[in-house]
Amino acid sequence: MMDADTMVLPRIGPAEAGVEDPWGEDRPARPRRAAARVTAGPARWRIAAWLLPALLTGGLGGAGLGTPGLRTEELATWRAATSPWRDAWGGDPALAPYYLLMRGWAALFGASDLALRVPSLLAMIAAAALVGALAARMFAPGTGVLAGALLAVLPSSTRYAQEAQPYAAALFAAVLATWLLLPVLQRPTARRLTAYAGVVLLLGLCQAGAVLLLAGHGWVVLAFRRRTAGRWLAAATPGVLGVAALLWSGARDGGLPPPGVRVDPGVLATTPREVFGVAALGAVLAVLALFSLPLRYAAAICTAWALVPALGLLLVARVVPVWSPAGLLFTLPAWAVLAAVALARLRARGAVVGLAVIALVGAPAQVAARGPDGHGQDPRRVAAIVGGLGRPGDGVLYGDAAARTLVARYVPADRRPVDVFAARSVDVFATRPGPDCAGCGVVPRRLWLIQPGHPRGPWLPGEGAGAAARALRAGYRPAQVWRPAGFTVVLLTDQRRTSA
Repeated sequence: MMDADTMVLPRIGPAEAGVEDPWGEDRPARPRRAAARVTAGPARWRIAAWLLPALLTGGLGGAGLGTPGLRTEELATWRAATSPWRDAWGGDPALAPYYLLMRGWAALFGASDLALRVPSLLAMIAAAALVGALAARMFAPGTGVLAGALLAVLPSSTRYAQEAQPYAAALFAAVLATWLLLPVLQRPTARRLTAYAGVVLLLGLCQAGAVLLLAGHGWVVLAFRRRTAGRWLAAATPGVLGVAALLWSGARDGGLPPPGVRVDPGVLATTPREVFGVAALGAVLAVLALFSLPLRYAAAICTAWALVPALGLLLVARVVPVWSPAGLLFTLPAWAVLAAVALARLRARGAVVGLAVIALVGAPAQVAARGPDGHGQDPRRVAAIVGGLGRPGDGVLYGDAAARTLVARYVPADRRPVDVFAARSVDVFATRPGPDCAGCGVVPRRLWLIQPGHPRGPWLPGEGAGAAARALRAGYRPAQVWRPAGFTVVLLTDQRRTSA
């Protein structure tokens, strides 16, 4: 046996290990570059990381803020903000906290289309600024500028910054929750856990489905900080319980689960366009994100944020029809950060060109979002048809509560046709027995029918809709049909009269 007192093994450096870092993250910075970074002023760049995205988002989101009419969901917000308390709530119980907020906002600033959308714009501005600061904190100030700017130029960011719905607020809460998760992962003190728990609760109150972000956070905790899993779970529990309480109260009162559809290939194919504003932008960001996935621990956090909630919602939607692309909007900042990380690997000129290309691809959608039908519906056109062509004594049938709210919102009181059915919240096109006509002795010669979507007919109630509906169906025939974006308007005339 050979004697060997000591064996000295040489240290194997990164270059000798046989694994080359393709991005050069393990290579020391060149002296000239390091000196340039010092003289450039890191503090100034860190301010730019949140200030420039905030200004860009404010400019893009504020342009044409009041041009599109309120779509169906926004009309529900207007109704909740302006109706008496007993009539303000309905539909999705998870929206009650948002409606309460908007009720207070409307009391202070009014309930115009512009005023109702300002909270969403402010939330998106704050989210873009925080995304820039978050990316600067996780990677570098330049990456923060790119991430915030990417989020700002995406058409879906502009669209939901200009919509009186809670999606922008939920997006901001998701960014803030991830911002607070980082110090929790480093050192889970009681103060940090309490702040994180409060923001998670806020996230659930803004949008019930957004608590799926916790699935992504939980994956990060289990993958990198298992010792803090118990404390993190305790901090996340209040938000989950808050959402569960809202949904349970709605189910107890006969409310519906959050609206959505069941998952099928067609629905999944339209999801990138709904989430990113343009389907091509979804592909571009996904390709850029692929270059970021294996790089760093911070990139893994954003990857979990982007993917795990979507997978969770997909699994839930297999059982309950809750799939909604808009419900995944809170994952958009993660995609923006991952894409910014990839662009930051390029030289400054290449990164600017990449950002410009993404902005140009989304430009047509940006312009379209500011049109009168920019939110997929044109309620002002409906109001112009009914109010402009209506005559005294005309009646109206509503396909649902949103159509009734549309007329109340946009048609002046002296130009509104008479509501034929006295029911407040009954679908007159249902097959179950419905209420009789309000004052059936005076049947209007002309009858307007307003309903969402573009059905081809028949436009009158079915066989089981009551005696009044049967009487209407017996004598009325469509005289003219309009199909503005998102609605169908039919003018029916009584053929039993000699004059229309």
